[in-house]
Amino acid sequence: MPRAIRLFVHYVEALNRRVGRAVMYLIFGMIGVLLYSTISRAVFNVPLIWVVEVAQMTMAAYYLLGGAYSMQLDAHVRMDVLYCRWTPRHRAFADSLTSACLLAYVVILFYGGISSTHYSMVYHQRNFSAWAPLMAPIKVLMTIGIALMLLQVLATFCRDLARARGDELP
Repeated sequence: MPRAIRLFVHYVEALNRRVGRAVMYLIFGMIGVLLYSTISRAVFNVPLIWVVEVAQMTMAAYYLLGGAYSMQLDAHVRMDVLYCRWTPRHRAFADSLTSACLLAYVVILFYGGISSTHYSMVYHQRNFSAWAPLMAPIKVLMTIGIALMLLQVLATFCRDLARARGDELP
């Protein structure tokens, strides 16, 4: 594989590794918010209207920003009926076909994310709830997470294509 592709794969995977490892700690933030809500309601009898939405948005950021890292670790679910019987090169070829299909899907998803984020910023979109938070921050994070996934899909495609040709990327 050309040096430019090797560098692309290296830097994309380094970025997604850093983001993924940092985002892992969001789960503790979500636990803290839910614990605060429980103590507030049980001890002080003060229900909070914002807790559920903050927990949902934290969880959404957690899985959207961590999705690319999960893909890099090959932690996504795979239907393994025939796959386990194939040679590594045949698996890589099948993975490159799957990555090409996934790439088309993620490009469309990214376009929709940009459109949705733009709309929420222009019209100051709010969630339909009692708390009514602005939707732009979570939509920006959503679009960033989709962009990271798009980059990781491209890097995975390059890695699988190299493996199918008998070349391993470090």
